[in-house]
Amino acid sequence: MNTGDPAVSPMPLPGSGMISRLACGVAQPILTRIVRRIAARHPSLFARLGPHQGTDFLIDPVDLPFALHLRPDPQALVFRAVPRNAAPVVGAAIRGRFMLLLELVDSEEDGDAAFFSRDLEVTGDTEAVVRLRNALDDMDGSLAEETAAMFGPPGRAILARLRRGYTPDMKRT
Repeated sequence: MNTGDPAVSPMPLPGSGMISRLACGVAQPILTRIVRRIAARHPSLFARLGPHQGTDFLIDPVDLPFALHLRPDPQALVFRAVPRNAAPVVGAAIRGRFMLLLELVDSEEDGDAAFFSRDLEVTGDTEAVVRLRNALDDMDGSLAEETAAMFGPPGRAILARLRRGYTPDMKRT
């Protein structure tokens, strides 16, 4: 993990063209709904972040056509899809395959093992990333299941299909 300069500039990665912008437009209303519901149901998640509530995170599912910008500040909450070429300068970045990141959110995957196997890349403020990870680890239940349930049977079916299609050899970025 890089513990150097806490500001992380976006990397010029694939997924910054027209498809990325369209995907961001489609994803944004869904992300807004998700983050508002999670914030309302889990206010302790933010308290666990302490001074890192104001940290900007770039969560980069490298196999999707966009990245995610998260600022977990309950007073100025941000969770938005961004083309990689328009990603803001952030305090910390987390990169990996989508399903690996999803498993990390639900504590179904060991973040340290994923990092050391190079399936997960973390740059910037590692303390902020550790705080985020600990806050997610302390949550009861599955954030992925809760999110899927927000969208009823179609949401649950999509999550089940994603999980069925995911195998450990897919972790490599």
